[in-house]
Amino acid sequence: MRRRVVVTGLGAVSPNGIGTEEFWKATLAGESGIAPIEAFPTDGFEVRCAGEVTGFRAQDYVKNRKSLKIMGRNIRFGVAAARIAVEAAGLAEAPPAEQRFGVVMGSGIVPTDVEEVGAAVLESLDDERNFDLKRFGKSGQKLLHPLWLLKHLPNMVAAHISIQHGARGPNNTIVTACSASTQAIGEAARVIERGDADVMIAGGSDSRIDPLSLVAYTLLGAVTTADRPAAELSRPFARDRDGFVLGEGGACMILEDEAHAKARGATIYAELAGYGSSFDAEGVTRPSMDGAHAARSMTLALKDAGMSPSQIDYVSAHGTSTVLNDLMETNAIKLALGDDARRVPLSSIKSMIGHLIGAAGAMEAVASVLAIRDNAVPPTINLHEADPECDLDYVPNEAREMKVGAVLTSNFGFGGQNAALVIREYEG
Repeated sequence: MRRRVVVTGLGAVSPNGIGTEEFWKATLAGESGIAPIEAFPTDGFEVRCAGEVTGFRAQDYVKNRKSLKIMGRNIRFGVAAARIAVEAAGLAEAPPAEQRFGVVMGSGIVPTDVEEVGAAVLESLDDERNFDLKRFGKSGQKLLHPLWLLKHLPNMVAAHISIQHGARGPNNTIVTACSASTQAIGEAARVIERGDADVMIAGGSDSRIDPLSLVAYTLLGAVTTADRPAAELSRPFARDRDGFVLGEGGACMILEDEAHAKARGATIYAELAGYGSSFDAEGVTRPSMDGAHAARSMTLALKDAGMSPSQIDYVSAHGTSTVLNDLMETNAIKLALGDDARRVPLSSIKSMIGHLIGAAGAMEAVASVLAIRDNAVPPTINLHEADPECDLDYVPNEAREMKVGAVLTSNFGFGGQNAALVIREYEG
C-alpha cells in the first residue's frame, strides 16, 4: 500500500528574505529582491542586476566551519535552507533513524571562481601570452586549492547536508536545469512512498551570479538587458517582457511518512499528493509552443494525486518572463486544466526573486505550502499590461487572500525537461 507523504518543515534562503517567514512576508508584500549586483564589478557587462542574496552568513548554519572552505556559494545556500527546514520540523533535537533519513537535492552547473582559475591561467602563459598546458601542469595548478574540485561537484550539496544531519539513507542529486528541484521533491516523495525511507530532506540550491554565468546567459539571449529599474526587470506574462533575471538561493522541505510524522507529534503543513514529469524531445532551447508536453507533466501529477482540475485552487507558475516560456506555459495550463484554467489564479514569484534555476522549483514549492497554510497567494509584480496571448488570471501586482486547498506547481527546463507537483491541505 502506498504511503502518504506529508510536509513537516520548510527552509528558504532567498533574494528577498533569508529565512522562511522572511521570504514569505516579503513575497506576499510584493517586495522585490532584484537589485544591482554587489558580488563583483559589472562595468562592461550588458547585465548588471540580479536576484542576489545579500547579508547572508553561511557560518551561522554549519556545524564545522572548516567545511566552508570547500563549499561553493550554491552549496552554502542549500546547507542553510536544509538546516532551517530541519529545525522547523523539530528534527534537530530528535533526528530520525539515520538509515531511514535521506536527501535529494536539485542542482546544476556549479560556477567556476573566475579570479582563482584566472590566476592559474595567467601563471600558465608563455612569453607570447599564449596558454601553455605544460606550464599549467607544472606551476599553474599550484594556485588552485587542493580540494578545489569539491567546490564544483553538483552532488556536494546533498553530501554536505547529509553529513551535517547524519542522514545515511538514500541520497541523490537531480541535475535537470530549471526542473531540478521540482523533480528532487517528487523523487524524494517516491522514496518514502515505496518504503525506502521515513524522512527526506528535499529541495534545491543554485547560484549563477558570477561573471562567466552572466556572460553565458547573455550570449544565450535568455536574460533581460532592458534599461529599467532593477525591481522592474522581471515581468512575467507582461506584454513588454524580454527575458528573465538570474537569481540565487536555496529552498528545502522535510518530507515525511504520514504515520512517522504523527507518531512523533510533528506539525504537518500539507500533503505532497502528486508528482509528474515529461520531456519535450524537440529542441534544447525552444519549448514546444503548444504546451502539450508540459501539460502532460501536470496531468500526470493530477492523476498521481487522484485529483481533477476542478479541485485545484491555485497554480504556482514557472513564469520566467521570457517571451516563449510564458506563452507556452499559458497554453500548457489551458490544456491541463481545461475549462478550469480561467477560474484558477496563477502567479510567478520570479517577478520578485528572479530565476533561481536549480532552486526555482523548490522555492516555488515552499511558497505553495505557505499559500495553503495562510490562504493567500503571492502576486506577479510588474504586470501592468498583459500579453494579449497570455490571457489567464496572473494575480497582478497584489497578493490575494483566498481559500487555498490545493496547488499545482510546475517547472520547465532547457532541453525539454518538465515536472509538476500537486500539494494539498492535509486531512488526517
